[in-house]
Order: sequence, then C-alpha cells, then structure tokens
Amino acid sequence: MFAIIAILLIVWLAITVLGAVLKGLFWLAVIGGLLFLGTAAYGALRNKSRT
Repeated sequence: MFAIIAILLIVWLAITVLGAVLKGLFWLAVIGGLLFLGTAAYGALRNKSRT
C-alpha cells in the first residue's frame, strides 16, 4: 500500500511542477497540488491507524 501512495505522490508532484513550468497551465499546478496534499493526508491517516 505504501508503494502505491508513494507512486501517486510522485505523479502528483510531477503534474504540479509541469503545470507551474508551462505557461498557461496554472490550473494543472493547482489540481496537482490538491491531489498531492490529499494523497499525503490519506497516507498519513492510514499509517497512523496501523500503529
């Protein structure tokens, strides 16, 4: 499960950077950032419930 969350975090980070670098794709950076934060929060809560 940790591997899936880590892969998703990397994908969302790449989308965020791509959206920030390419002109006119600010919306992609925002969506990528929101998905990154959501996945990180889900992973943290999931990890916390295991201990």
